[in-house]
Amino acid sequence: MAGETITVKVLGEERMYPKGTKYLVIAEDFQKDYPDDIILAFAENRLCELHKQADQDVELAFVTTADRAGRKAYRRSVTLLMQKALYRLLGREQSVVHVLSCISQAYYCELPVYGKPDEAFLKRLEEEMLCMAERKMSIQKESIGTDDAAALFGALGMKEKERLFRYRRSSSVNIYSLGNYKDYFYGYMAAHTGYLKYFGLKPYRDGFVLLFPDKNTKEVAEFTPSVKYFEALAGSREWGRTMGIETVGALNNAIASGRMQEIIMVQEALMEQRIGSLAQKIASLSGRKFVMIAGPSSSGKTTFAHRLAIQLSALGLHPDTLSLDDYYLDRDKAPRDADGKLDFECLESLDVAQFNRDMSALLRGDTVELPSFNFKTGKREYKGRKLRLGEGDILVIEGIHGLNDGLSYTLPKESKFKIFISALTQINIDEHNYFPTTDARLIRRIVRDARTRNTTAQDTIAMWNSVRRGEEKYIFPFQDSADMMFNSGLVYELSVLKAYAEPLLFHIEKSAPEYMEAKRLLKFLDYFLPMPGEDIGRNSILREFIGGSAFLV
Repeated sequence: MAGETITVKVLGEERMYPKGTKYLVIAEDFQKDYPDDIILAFAENRLCELHKQADQDVELAFVTTADRAGRKAYRRSVTLLMQKALYRLLGREQSVVHVLSCISQAYYCELPVYGKPDEAFLKRLEEEMLCMAERKMSIQKESIGTDDAAALFGALGMKEKERLFRYRRSSSVNIYSLGNYKDYFYGYMAAHTGYLKYFGLKPYRDGFVLLFPDKNTKEVAEFTPSVKYFEALAGSREWGRTMGIETVGALNNAIASGRMQEIIMVQEALMEQRIGSLAQKIASLSGRKFVMIAGPSSSGKTTFAHRLAIQLSALGLHPDTLSLDDYYLDRDKAPRDADGKLDFECLESLDVAQFNRDMSALLRGDTVELPSFNFKTGKREYKGRKLRLGEGDILVIEGIHGLNDGLSYTLPKESKFKIFISALTQINIDEHNYFPTTDARLIRRIVRDARTRNTTAQDTIAMWNSVRRGEEKYIFPFQDSADMMFNSGLVYELSVLKAYAEPLLFHIEKSAPEYMEAKRLLKFLDYFLPMPGEDIGRNSILREFIGGSAFLV
């Protein structure tokens, strides 16, 4: 009805708007109340793009580029802007771009047809992007049939998207357009290019990086890549290329064609080979008594430590394993974070002094009784486990602070060999949607925690941001101090984890704060064909999460 109005509530304030007003218009009225740019909205516990219209009374919570969902939407939108600018500069054939990974607040990209771009070309590209940003070009979304989408992207030369949609179960997909350029993205987008003002471009390795802001959302972050991290990613991509599995669509093809038993055996053999080579390197270095293993949550540290110990044994050494968790302070002495909650991520949650006394004694050749932490009682216990490091003995220690010399400050540098382990993706969703390694680790943790700790998926998701903050503060800053970086990711793991994770995620109620994240993860898992875990070996890192491991994990 003409002239009909609705009530919109934002930040406790109610305002009247004509029915059908876009959230974009409402956001402009409230932008002054937000220090960062509004890019999305929450309405009725659902994440929405700003093109959506308000057709009834509604309470809105705006999402800015400082929020996790907003930051991702911003980066996706800038990626589309970059693709459109490349298309304008180079034409269809030479503008083919692959967005391969996220490193140091930037996306690493390559131009397989055009080749490695120089600074002059990237300057032209950046100027073209800024010009389109100033024009506030609308980013339109339309829903089309899945078969039509596959045909569209096949005709546009985006073969991996075409292959991805072959296995898509839903009857329709959302396609985004910027002018006459069309693409598909995993997630929500900005309303127009006017939001996309902060980015940069820089040559790197065989391609270039698309730079984004970090905590300061209106300033491009400094590019400080981890060389070892990049090389580990590059090695994984090369393996995927060799096996013909570089994208999710290619993985689904392999599953559908019955190739997975062979691929499992090959990848597990390769991982065992890499662990064996690592053991040989450690054995060749005299005086290394402590192998320190650290990595973010759900990297498979425990299984890796056991498998490394076996390889060290095969070389004639006598390894033993130790978890830093056993040096937790008793719960009544544990530190708390700013919210008053127990902080298990910080170094101070461990009895660092006792750890150093014990390790120094072992290094002297003394016999030490090692502790064990009882997670049910929240107390450290001693159960008669005694250890002495003699000739040929070595201690494999795993825990999140393993690379921090503040943990092992009394131990000489030459007595330690440091390993950083993480589950790094080996495939991408398609040409322009990279595979978030944090999502893979979160799904690993959801499955493991439900099985071993009786923790719901909702609780695991609720604590994930805190876990990630701890990783950023206590783990990743030390990764380049490692003597070796090890990738524990398996190309097929999400196809196996899918059957375990989906029921746990579906159990989260729509009214729960964690529902939106659960919905996003379910959409992510929907890209993968499922595969049974029966062919997964008992010593596989994946067994640490799905159960049936040969080790006590």
